Amino acid sequence: MTTDFTDLDATGQAALIAKGECTPDELLEWTIAAIERVDPQVNAVVVPLFDQARRQVAGDGPFRGVPTVLKDLGATLAGAPQYKGTRALRDRNWVSPADSELTARLRRAGFVFVGKANTPELGLSPTTEPSTFGPTRNPWGLDHIVGGSSGGSAAAVAARMVALAHASDGGGSIRNPAGACGVVGLKPTRGRVTLAPDFGERWDGCATELVITRSVRDVAGVLDAVAGYAPGDPAPAPPPARPFSDEVGRDPGRLRVGTYVGTPASDVPKVAVERCAALLAELGHDVGGTHPSALDEEGFGAHLAASIAVAVARDVELIADMTGAPVPPEGLEPATWGFVERGRAMSATEHLANLEQLHRYSRRLCQWWADGNDILVTPTMGEPPPRIGELKGADVERIVRLVPYTAAYNVSGQPAIALPLHQSPDGLPVGVQLVAAYGREDLLLRLASQLEVAAPWAHRRPPVCA
Repeated sequence: MTTDFTDLDATGQAALIAKGECTPDELLEWTIAAIERVDPQVNAVVVPLFDQARRQVAGDGPFRGVPTVLKDLGATLAGAPQYKGTRALRDRNWVSPADSELTARLRRAGFVFVGKANTPELGLSPTTEPSTFGPTRNPWGLDHIVGGSSGGSAAAVAARMVALAHASDGGGSIRNPAGACGVVGLKPTRGRVTLAPDFGERWDGCATELVITRSVRDVAGVLDAVAGYAPGDPAPAPPPARPFSDEVGRDPGRLRVGTYVGTPASDVPKVAVERCAALLAELGHDVGGTHPSALDEEGFGAHLAASIAVAVARDVELIADMTGAPVPPEGLEPATWGFVERGRAMSATEHLANLEQLHRYSRRLCQWWADGNDILVTPTMGEPPPRIGELKGADVERIVRLVPYTAAYNVSGQPAIALPLHQSPDGLPVGVQLVAAYGREDLLLRLASQLEVAAPWAHRRPPVCA
């Protein structure tokens, strides 16, 4: 085989197969070889599924024959392990009995599942360093973190082991690792991607799933393939006016853009936002310094943490139900068990009162867009990716300094995309986040594709690469 797939996105790989210039088997074997060659340095693919992938018959969808990995949290794959970063499930050899609806839609779109990607325990950390599988290392600097919780997915895409990877986001878990690894990550609008059949919503509506990619067109194409209502979904997102792929390259018009940087732990994210704002102004957009006043309020993080604690306590109950045995404290990392205890200590009425506070915050936040603004530009993280070990078991204040920019839009349900528009002086990726009003992925995709043309990133390869 002579074809080199290294720099092709998933759309490009699918086009080669559709034209008969390679076969799905050839692309699969190239991908397996890339994972076997590169992953020992990165530790992104913690559950290889090579033999299962060889037996899978590729669907006839738009991504027929394109290999991908599933994050080991969220979308389930029939007959494959799912450990969620926990020793409890790994030691009990848990295997998913059925595909989730999202997995089924990805399968019908033609994707072939070659492995499961590393994630922190139950997706709780902004660094992918679970005790169960060890740290995933950043292809741009192996001593540095990849973010979390979709860190394994982001690293696999950045190192070009796969063209795109499944990911999920409950507080920044798509956008933070995308920013840390120099790739693209869209958190869709709440209800855009179903959590069927097992859930209507997760983490009080904060959690959603999609993919991490290297191109904007891949994001749009996958969204076309997987978005849409499943019977019983509690709050489906507004339907798009046209296919999302049609938004790529479409003129976004003159947009009203604001910026927010707060008090980052480093000046580098501030520079990234300033440069993005200057580029947007050059492209003809109305760029100002305004931002939602709700972002200046105190107390949001405490309310969100309380909500997450209840969800984690329930997650541990689900693991017990799945495996037929309770999870003891020693079966989880200490920080995770702390969430469990906090969640169990809250009463039902305390939880509802806390949720009401988050809903009120969301209304104050969204008013900025209702007042006529279109896009907010922020960093994805408060500093370039720290070194591995700095965040593992860190206190809340340290974690908040790293990731203060993403979780608000999980609470509000708004779509937000991370783009690889900047690098630190020592070459580490620094992502920029664009946030649109509820239901406006179309606007994000138009603007993101405009930026992709104006400041292209596809040519940038990390030092560790397939």
